[in-house]
Amino acid sequence: MSHPMTTEQKPAAAMSGNEKPPALLFPFLDLKAQHATIREEVLDAVNRVLESQHFILGAEVEALEKEVARLTDCEFAVGCASGSDALLLSLMALEIDQDDEVITVPFTFSATGGMIARQKARPVFVDIDPRTYNLNTRALEAAVTSRTRALMPVHLFGLAADMQEIMAVAGKHKLPVIEDAAQAIGAQYAAKPVGSMGSTGCFSFFPSKNLGGAGDGGMITTRDKALADRLRILRGHGTRTKYNCEMIGINSRLDALQAAILRVKLKYLPNWADARRNNADRYRAMFEDRGLDQILGLPFCPDDCAHVYNQYTIRVPERDELRNYLRGAGLPTEVYYPYPLHLQPAFAYLGYRQGDFPETERACREVLSLPVFPELTEAQQSKVVDTIAEFYA
Repeated sequence: MSHPMTTEQKPAAAMSGNEKPPALLFPFLDLKAQHATIREEVLDAVNRVLESQHFILGAEVEALEKEVARLTDCEFAVGCASGSDALLLSLMALEIDQDDEVITVPFTFSATGGMIARQKARPVFVDIDPRTYNLNTRALEAAVTSRTRALMPVHLFGLAADMQEIMAVAGKHKLPVIEDAAQAIGAQYAAKPVGSMGSTGCFSFFPSKNLGGAGDGGMITTRDKALADRLRILRGHGTRTKYNCEMIGINSRLDALQAAILRVKLKYLPNWADARRNNADRYRAMFEDRGLDQILGLPFCPDDCAHVYNQYTIRVPERDELRNYLRGAGLPTEVYYPYPLHLQPAFAYLGYRQGDFPETERACREVLSLPVFPELTEAQQSKVVDTIAEFYA
């Protein structure tokens, strides 16, 4: 099998900078296909809320909280306005404050580090494991200082971080753990649901998530009643009863419309996760059949984890050239994430430099996410794999 093409060997399917890309053959995430299967149920749920004229918190939100608590094997779940707010409220409830340090990873969406900084605390980054893209626990202990107040691992792309090692370090230093599970609802580590192992679990219902709403929404899970009570007060302007402000909070209440729609979708989440896993398995078989597993870095899942594949992310040294080639063939891809947090302008004040986290920086150059949504067909996957095979022919 030959090496990847050079710019001098540009194939007919690739695009120059002046060409208009062809229309996509199918979307990266087909939310319309999902909606078509549950349309009447969703409309019934929306109408139920409209008839009630109760739009903020209330019975729908309380019901969703109980259902998510059961799913995550937690006693409590607290709905909020977004996954970002779930992180922020967790930090607030744990009294993370100015100049405290919170350890996390630089290979993640900006909200992870951003919510730490929003609390005037200092994000302290630890590099990732190149196989899982999650926090490298071998480097975790060395990052703990006398100012460390919490750990915030990210369960990236739907795969749980190494929680046994993370919880061991947390226990040794008596640190709370905030699980950033925004992409990983339904994922498991050693048969334990993500969101059930730390002090809090933080979930996002952004439309592109495995359980996505019709807008923003989030949820915080915990087994600590006092913490749950505090979270509920903080999400509602710091009040437990009307006009009685007990503490400085924020406005982060979950809409009843979102909760009603999410309750419909929650019933289908296990089947959708199975479909994503089946698609991931089929990709692997197709890549192996063509020998492409010797060229591409395929997703890795430890034996003790249940992956839910919010993203199916491959590693490609010539990522940009391959992505351009696929786009020229009308095939969708995404890059999560092209820029590491420690090199972004918003985090420049932390003083990190290029080369500080080499595995994160390499991932940002090489990762490419392929469509993996539950409704993806075998023919669509074959087109993706066949086109990648053409690139390397």
